[in-house]
Parts: sequence; structure tokens; C-alpha cells
Amino acid sequence: MSLMVTDDELAKLLKAGEIARRVREEAHRVVKPGARLVDVAEYLERMIRELGGFPAFPINIGVNEVAAHYTPVPNDPSVIPDNSVVKIDIGVHVDGYIADTATTLCFNPAMEGLVEAARKALERVVEVFKPGVKASEIGRVVEDTIRSYGFKPIKNLSGHSISAYTIHAGVSIPNFNDLFARYKLEQGVYAVEPFATNGAGLVKDLSLKTIYALKQGRRGRLPPQALRLYDQIYGERKTLPFAERWYMGLASSAEGLKGLLALMERNNLLTAYPVLVEKDSGVVSQFEHTFIVLDKEVVVSTL
Repeated sequence: MSLMVTDDELAKLLKAGEIARRVREEAHRVVKPGARLVDVAEYLERMIRELGGFPAFPINIGVNEVAAHYTPVPNDPSVIPDNSVVKIDIGVHVDGYIADTATTLCFNPAMEGLVEAARKALERVVEVFKPGVKASEIGRVVEDTIRSYGFKPIKNLSGHSISAYTIHAGVSIPNFNDLFARYKLEQGVYAVEPFATNGAGLVKDLSLKTIYALKQGRRGRLPPQALRLYDQIYGERKTLPFAERWYMGLASSAEGLKGLLALMERNNLLTAYPVLVEKDSGVVSQFEHTFIVLDKEVVVSTL
């Protein structure tokens, strides 16, 4: 991939990264056992807006074996458990220019090594990421570091390229030494996110879906209420992911909103993302930064 970054785009990418960094740091203050997940998510999302950005996706909160794609649902009763490992994944955009970052909080002393494995893997990526580095080399560094701690990388989760209003823009950056990923990471924006586990090293889908994204298509087939909802969301989000929580006011009830979203999905106008959990219920840790590859240097916008 080679995508030139203009000065104006770079300024917006750096602003998004600074907001994401500050929100990530705030997460370490507010995430604690007993805290309600919905309160944490809504507080951090509000902070993003107050700092001058917008959520690029809903705050993801992954407890223990939950690896990705869980955001609290409306009136979610869940709380941060004692002795847990909690991942917070944060996305910020400024005029569509995105920063993606994640951190893990450890409330279980027995899991501190697992958390350190993913943290150290990302630190080593920061050291080796230069313009033109091969994606497979990033994966090798991640895998070698995580395995040196006695854990496994999650092989079916990967980093990704980012473009305007698009979080996953087509280029994958593996978390293992993938010999099919020998392509160079040239000018553009990339997220690298090592995941470590004491489980199988794979994730699987749950039937539960809490995050959605619109697709462009023939919206005229929708009934009036669904069409209004589609237009409202698209006007605010384009095709960026969103949470049910954000649009409760546009339906008569939570079930009514789910019904409208399901109707959009049946009409191929919406993607619903399954919650991802570790295949053998292993505990998962995650850290993530966004890397802006310029002509002769790499800038880590979320560091």
C-alpha cells in the first residue's frame, strides 16, 4: 500500500491520535472492579467529543476471554469483575481521519505476565516499524515477543491499514510470522494491535452482536421508520461503526431499534459484527497504536 499523506491530513491524524492517547490514559483512571461497563463507555465517548473529536467506533470493552467487538448495550447491567483482565479499544476521528489505540488493565496478579507480553510486543513494533517494513516482519516481532513470555499470539486477529472514514482499509498486519504477508508497509496509516492469550491462540464468533455499520445500497426499499433511522445514522457516521446506545431515541424501545437494524441487515444495508471470544476461553490481552508512515519516517500518533 502506498498512500501519500498531505499536511492537512497529517494535522487531523495527529489531533485524533492525541485525543485517543488522552482518552486511553483516562481509561486507566476510571476502569476499576465494580464500574458499570456502560458508564465507562459513555464517559470515554463523551470525553472524545469534548476534546474535539468523534468516536471512530464505539468504545470496545473486552473482559477476560472477550477479545473484540463488545460494546455495552442500552441499560447494560454488566460491571468490571474482580480479578479480571480488561481491554479498552478506542477509536477517534477528526473529519474522518482516524486514530485507533487500545490498552489492557490487569486486576488479576496472576495475569500480569500475559498483559506484559502484549505490551512489550507493541513496544518492539514501535522500535522496528520503518517505512517499507514488511508486514510479515511486524508479525514475526509480535509472535516472538509474546511466545518469549510463554503465551500465544491470536492468529486470526490482525492489525490493518486505515483510510478516511474506513477503519479496516484492506491491508492486514498479522500477529504472527505469516510468510504470505511479505508486502511492504509504505506511505499510509496502519494500526498494529498485538493480542496475547493463554488459550488456543484463535478467536471465534458469538451469536451476540453489539456493534453495527451501515452499507451503501438501495435504501428506498426500507419502510419509512427504518429509512429515517438509516438516513440519520448515515448523516452522522457514513459507514463508520456505531452502537445501539447512540440511537435509542429514534425507536420506541430497545427491541424496536433491534428490529429496524435487523431489517436493514436483511436488505444488505447493514453489517452486524459478532462479539469475538478466545476459542478455548483463554484470557486475552491487547495493546494497539496507530502508525503514520511518511516518506522517510514513521510517526506513532497515539504514543
